[in-house]
Amino acid sequence: MKIHSLSMIVTTGKKFLALLLIVGSLSAVSAKDGDHPNIVLVMADDQGWGQVGYNGHPTLKTPNLDAMAAAGIRFDRFYAGGSVCSPTRATILTGRTHTRTGVTTHGDNLCLQERTLPQALQKAGYATAHFGKWHLNGVHGPGVPVLADDPNHPGLYGFDEWLTSTNFFDLNPLLSREGDFEEFKGDSSDILVAEALEFIQRQKEAATPFLAVVWYGSPHGPMHALEQDRVESEDEELGHHLGEIVAIDRSVGALRRGLRDLEIEKDTLVWYCSDNGGLRIDPDACGTLRGNKGDFFEGGIRVPAILEWPGQIEAAIVDAPATTMDIFPTLVELLDLPGDSLLPLHDGESILPLLKGEELPRTHTIPFSFRGRTALIDGEFKLVNNSRKGPEAWQLFNLEKDPSEKRDLSEKLPVRFRKMRKEADRVNASVEASAAGKDYAESQVIQPPRGEYWYEMKAYQPHFEEFFQRREFKKYENRVPPALR
Repeated sequence: MKIHSLSMIVTTGKKFLALLLIVGSLSAVSAKDGDHPNIVLVMADDQGWGQVGYNGHPTLKTPNLDAMAAAGIRFDRFYAGGSVCSPTRATILTGRTHTRTGVTTHGDNLCLQERTLPQALQKAGYATAHFGKWHLNGVHGPGVPVLADDPNHPGLYGFDEWLTSTNFFDLNPLLSREGDFEEFKGDSSDILVAEALEFIQRQKEAATPFLAVVWYGSPHGPMHALEQDRVESEDEELGHHLGEIVAIDRSVGALRRGLRDLEIEKDTLVWYCSDNGGLRIDPDACGTLRGNKGDFFEGGIRVPAILEWPGQIEAAIVDAPATTMDIFPTLVELLDLPGDSLLPLHDGESILPLLKGEELPRTHTIPFSFRGRTALIDGEFKLVNNSRKGPEAWQLFNLEKDPSEKRDLSEKLPVRFRKMRKEADRVNASVEASAAGKDYAESQVIQPPRGEYWYEMKAYQPHFEEFFQRREFKKYENRVPPALR
């Protein structure tokens, strides 16, 4: 096992009907404008819509994210594809709502028959790498290094390189570099970006376009920030939680600076977002939005999102709805990838028109489903069933007039309500068919679903002694079944 300190690895370096508000303009964007632009996808873990300075958080300062938002496209109605982490990760990689892909909830394994974004970019000549939280391999519990022979490790979905944990992590993380365990010292967000920049520098030297996916383990629990990052608060845990976002913000600044130092910032598209809404520990996590992580109200799925590409896009604020499901289809169009890069049935759409300052007439609603609950977004309207209590639980909101979802319009707008209820039934039936494997050539799911805690897995038994000496794993030692002790 290798051990690193952070000092060893840091690199030196007009409103439209679609509710689009553009304050700048966009160059004609296409793959022809630059040979194979580089792609960096960055995602926080449990950062709420309100937890950025530009959305008015009262105590948290995020100067680097604010600067990125001022320089790029700021999405004010951007939606995580799921209300919890693993589902959203599946939507980014596939362009499909997560319940189609085998990922119904936390930690489910992504079906190996899915077509993924890194696979598509590999075929287009890109080097691909994943850094950070994976949580798509069916291994539950706090994050541990992904094993080399894990049947759902990142390499099987198109990543050439991966430095990865099964789930959440924070200070001094223990990660897996294609199966080899490495221990790092420092804040995990700083570490991931430093490692990503090393990968990026190598690709620049090789003149190879790249996809770098950076999925932070913060500000998810257990919330341990560096002392210098802690935000002053009477609630010590909240101070650590916000401090982890301070570190995320600093790492975003390091990423942007690193791209400039390498003189490739104009060749690189950076897309930032969070994987779901904010946590209840911070009363300002979701601003004035209703709900939190796990909900289908806006606070559970609307997240901060920014896209920056210097020299190609100018400053803009977009109020049209967009989602993590749109990332893959947008890159397919931008890079002129083959149409079959995606499975024919996908829920995201290319939002390239938005990036050009044009209207985006979405061809279908944005669907969400989780543990028997459903939501649909259709322009300014949103249908939601957040409580699973039967037909009476369905509500209809106009998000343009009522972003806090206080006024149910289901009785006032019965035609609109019935139309969207019918659409919800159609989508749910389609999703059930997908989950059974009907979208795959085999018409069935080949790999059985996985779902086991690592401390109950024989494959991890050789590492128990090492794990249980660490602060973050010590309390799980008594959960090991007798047969593995």
